[in-house]
Amino acid sequence: MTTSTIHSSLVRRTMGALLMLTGAVAISVSSALAQTPAVGSRVPDFTLNTPVGAPVRLSKELGRSMTTVLIILRGFPGYQCPYCQKQIHDLIEHDADFAAKKANVLLVYPGPPADLDKRAQEGLAKQANLPENISLVIDPDYTVTKLYGLRWDAPHETAYPSTFILDRTGKVLYKKISHSHGDRISAEEVLAKIP
Repeated sequence: MTTSTIHSSLVRRTMGALLMLTGAVAISVSSALAQTPAVGSRVPDFTLNTPVGAPVRLSKELGRSMTTVLIILRGFPGYQCPYCQKQIHDLIEHDADFAAKKANVLLVYPGPPADLDKRAQEGLAKQANLPENISLVIDPDYTVTKLYGLRWDAPHETAYPSTFILDRTGKVLYKKISHSHGDRISAEEVLAKIP
């Protein structure tokens, strides 16, 4: 091998390593910079699937009603969260009240990817079919949880339970981020905050 060939090979390997390092830094910086949408800001759009595989796009949900209530559940941290189940069933019991306010509810169920669809369905065990104005989607790779800056990255945790009330354009009218399991907003409290 000539000196110039060795030099060229060394330069290529060094550049490749720098590019990989730069990419890794960019990925970790972009994850660290994920911000929870503020009141008055517009939320990022996303598409997630229902437990049976039907895609649901947030922007399309926003067009269905005057108001969309977006709820990030704690989901499946290795067991069924009793607070999530209670919150889901509270919302279902008030589906007619949400319909009267021209509001739909979109529930995001995060957790580890393995069997998350089955876990989400188990979370609805008491409710075979959701009302027309309430949808449940799964977030198996924490895509939306991270996008919204809500990843509760600790053992046996998934996401900070959160509620956003959105207008038709995706602007946040109200938000509540919980940093404990049981600190959830009730359906009646949500209904009182819908304009």
